[in-house]
Amino acid sequence: MRVHLKGIHTVRSKGRIYHYAWRGGPQIKAKPGSPEFIQQYNVAQAERKKLPTNCLFTLIAEFKASSEFPRGAATQKEYRRYLAIVEEKFGTMPLKAAEDRRARGMFMEWRDTMKATPRKADYAWTVLARVLSFGKERGRITTNVCEGGGRLYEARRQEKIWTPDHISRFIAKAPTELHLALVLALWTGQRQGDLLKLRWSDFQDGRLRVFQNKGQKRVVIPVGDTLAKWLERTPTRALTILTGQRGRPWTGDGFRTEWGKACERAGIDDVTFHDLRGTAVTRLAKAGCSVAEIASLTGHALKDAQAILDAHYLGGAAGVGRSRYGEA
Repeated sequence: MRVHLKGIHTVRSKGRIYHYAWRGGPQIKAKPGSPEFIQQYNVAQAERKKLPTNCLFTLIAEFKASSEFPRGAATQKEYRRYLAIVEEKFGTMPLKAAEDRRARGMFMEWRDTMKATPRKADYAWTVLARVLSFGKERGRITTNVCEGGGRLYEARRQEKIWTPDHISRFIAKAPTELHLALVLALWTGQRQGDLLKLRWSDFQDGRLRVFQNKGQKRVVIPVGDTLAKWLERTPTRALTILTGQRGRPWTGDGFRTEWGKACERAGIDDVTFHDLRGTAVTRLAKAGCSVAEIASLTGHALKDAQAILDAHYLGGAAGVGRSRYGEA
């Protein structure tokens, strides 16, 4: 039986034929088609697949297998995507070189190649810095040369909130299954992924019990009259509160796609779903919550919650909570 070996590279030189396990790979000296030829090919391929030791490939693999690797599915997906970018560029870099202070300049030059997309550049830098921090904490390297470094993307999201005009335009153009998602975000300040997983069983005795995946904690949120009315008149179509047009739970990608289409139809391009969290901060403050209480409910850092209030609620924009659904 003839066995096809993938990637064999054949070279003819001076009347002789030479076979290599792959282009640029080791030469196979056994007779083609013989068991010895197949064995040498398999050994070469096995060696090729082995990760080099004491390099960034090794450290990244250890990080992904550790308890410090992010738990959230969405965050894991992003981390894996950016770790692949790091591996492609620096995977074989020895750890001794990675902790050399001169490597910082090399890493910054790499980040600069992505400056046309500053958020991508910053995320890639953050992921690399996290891997090096992990290596330092575990004693694999002595220095994290990516500590600090600043950011290329300087957008101030705390200055972005949904106004009554945004809300009314969205309601007018979005399909009805997205209306409740908007209202839930406005009145709870929770992250998109956590809201999509929210079940009807989490709504009891006038309270929502939300599990915040990022902080790995459960918070209990009192439900005001406006949100309660929305929940009470929403039919139960699945275990989850939020469902798509066919009554099935949303997937993250499906929801983001439909939300983006609705915003495009409404002409909303200056705020995002994430900015609904900041809007909720202003509503909670108007309802009398302290900054610490707001942060504990929404999952914001204290300084971020305070920055949102400084930019809006405390700056004279106390009316941002008014909408067609009432006031906070």
